[in-house]
Amino acid sequence: MPAQALSVRDSEPLRRRLRKAPKGIAREDSDDELGDDDLPWEWIYETQPPERNGQDANGEGERKRRKVAGDKIVGARTGAFECRVGDCVLLKAEGSNEAWVGIICEFVDDTEDEDGDGMAANFMWFSTEAEIRNKEKKRTDFYWNELYITPSWDVNPLASINGTARVTSLDAFLRKYPSGKIPRQSPDYGKAFVCRRGCNTRTASYTDEFVWEELMQTGDDIFKLIDLVKQGTKATRRRRRARSLSPQDEAYHPQTPSKTGRGPSTPHSKRTQTTPGSRKRSSKQLEFTPLATRRLSPSHVESSPFQLARTRLHVSAVPTSLPCREGEFSLVYSHLEAAISDGAGNCIYISGTPGTGKTATVREVIGRLEDAVLSDELDDFIFVEINGMKITDPHQSYTLLWEALKGQRASPAQALDLLEREFSNPSPRRTPCVVLMDELDQLVTKNQAVMYNFFNWPTLRHSRLIVLAVANTMDLPERTLSNKISSRLGLTRITFPGYNHEQLMKIIQSRLEGVPGNIVDPDAIQFASRKVAAVSGDARRALDICRRAVELAEGDVQGDPTTPSKTSRADDASAKPKSGRVTIATIKKAINEATTNPVQQHLRSLPLVSKLLLAALLLRIRRTGLAETTFGETLDEVHRANLRPPPSNPGLAHLLPGGARAGQARDMSRPGHIHTAALELVATGLINLEAQRAERSSKLRLAISDDEVKMALRDDAELRLLGIGV
Repeated sequence: MPAQALSVRDSEPLRRRLRKAPKGIAREDSDDELGDDDLPWEWIYETQPPERNGQDANGEGERKRRKVAGDKIVGARTGAFECRVGDCVLLKAEGSNEAWVGIICEFVDDTEDEDGDGMAANFMWFSTEAEIRNKEKKRTDFYWNELYITPSWDVNPLASINGTARVTSLDAFLRKYPSGKIPRQSPDYGKAFVCRRGCNTRTASYTDEFVWEELMQTGDDIFKLIDLVKQGTKATRRRRRARSLSPQDEAYHPQTPSKTGRGPSTPHSKRTQTTPGSRKRSSKQLEFTPLATRRLSPSHVESSPFQLARTRLHVSAVPTSLPCREGEFSLVYSHLEAAISDGAGNCIYISGTPGTGKTATVREVIGRLEDAVLSDELDDFIFVEINGMKITDPHQSYTLLWEALKGQRASPAQALDLLEREFSNPSPRRTPCVVLMDELDQLVTKNQAVMYNFFNWPTLRHSRLIVLAVANTMDLPERTLSNKISSRLGLTRITFPGYNHEQLMKIIQSRLEGVPGNIVDPDAIQFASRKVAAVSGDARRALDICRRAVELAEGDVQGDPTTPSKTSRADDASAKPKSGRVTIATIKKAINEATTNPVQQHLRSLPLVSKLLLAALLLRIRRTGLAETTFGETLDEVHRANLRPPPSNPGLAHLLPGGARAGQARDMSRPGHIHTAALELVATGLINLEAQRAERSSKLRLAISDDEVKMALRDDAELRLLGIGV
């Protein structure tokens, strides 16, 4: 069969023969059942060779010779069982009681397959009414054993065939079984089905009713069936962009989409980000007395440019586009589209410092792919998001993934066992699953089993699992997993660099587009962008600074409608109005507020030994990418730092306690001093120390944000003279 006649998705052959009968199917010794499990499959060619007893040693050579000669494969047999193009067969996966019915469209012979015999077929699938997602468009006149032929194809090995299915029209079925029931002792029990329509299960679009016997008179009528289903369900997919082009190529480079640019004709996906743990729970509403509030005029609020600017500059606001991430968007999109289309597993490791748009880019890619699914440009897939910050135990990620796949609740241990069997065993018509593992740093366990499993499952050829792992460090797998394990994991790595000042300016300006009044000076935006780019390149911090600056400018305006004053109108009229513009001075004031909070003021006033311990802990976190370390590792980090003052700084002696000389600088890193400093920091709530004991094996982590420590100590003169920079 010509390849262009089918929308064939390459699939891997199965390793094992799946012989167990589907649930409810009686195994009878008839000509349509499979014979001995040990009998191999062999092709039936259009021109048959002389009779041979069994499969001789030259069988493989005969297959290769016929493949080169171009002999057409018209069927396959194993023992007494024989199937040809146009036959309807039963298929079943190991470890599952669900049976599928498919019609053979073509046979595939891949002699280069190493894991199987290379003998497979391309199946066009039937579906039941339960698989139609749109409940509003479901037909109510379906028969109890009725199937719909679908425009869905898949390649599976011949070993997955488990017998013949008998598909007829409704009239032919009722003529044979007038009561509409199949006797249990009948050879057709569990194998006879009715088909009178085609259906696209995703869009619930049906073909006109047809008579199966008139449509499928011979095996060659499979082409007519394919055309009928494709045209009747409007499932002809548009030709996708060629994946051979590089992501940097402008011809392929998909621009970062605008949510308003998708057009009103493209419906929003009904599938939300699957978080199985967030089920709707009915709770009894409590009655309470609301607090007294002041009502503001909606016209004043909506017309205030400050209110609009503050709303758009908030980090939780969803922008209409994602500027400055076109290249990364294209890479993620191309890898995901290729994996979903090919039905293959993949693991994409996305790294970058906080605030560089990693999660936002991935979510936008998922939204675009879901739109492609609804437009019949892409195969369907399941999407589940697992956030390490939102689960109490990393092992709960097994439960979330299993519930997203099967809709069943299970304990973490049970879910792990079920997932292992699910991904290890082949399954016909398995839907690809995309897992977004956000905040991967929080899913690190003692034996690293969670991270290893999620990185290893996509490498299994039958899993069709695609993992998007998002973390803040580039080498988290290498640092948490052993080199022997990490070297076997095939990771596609995409790095999100920190934003430079030009990119931050573009991001802020895109948020302020359409805000009336021009309340933010371009110089102020540039000043804020340069300040943040010099420290971290965090877009969220830049947005927070600009948002606070807008609040300060809003407070300078007399009679601000969002903060009504109790003064009289006469007093307001006599007051001199202020400009209310965000200038460089306003940005400086906002930055000073962000860096002079009580926590940072306390950090700056700490003794030098305490600062050394905090700096060493921050360096350790940056080196390992883990939020938690041990007291002994932090102590080693202190010793590793250069505490000997340079000869060009003889004035360092006055910084040391008791007027110590420069040669005594290394005394500050003695365990006694560090132990005392650690206990003092625990008492002030700046760090968490296991059992509050300064022992080498005690777990140690920051109790405050690492950005607070970085902002407070990055300009510290004492640490700079000691040669330590944070």
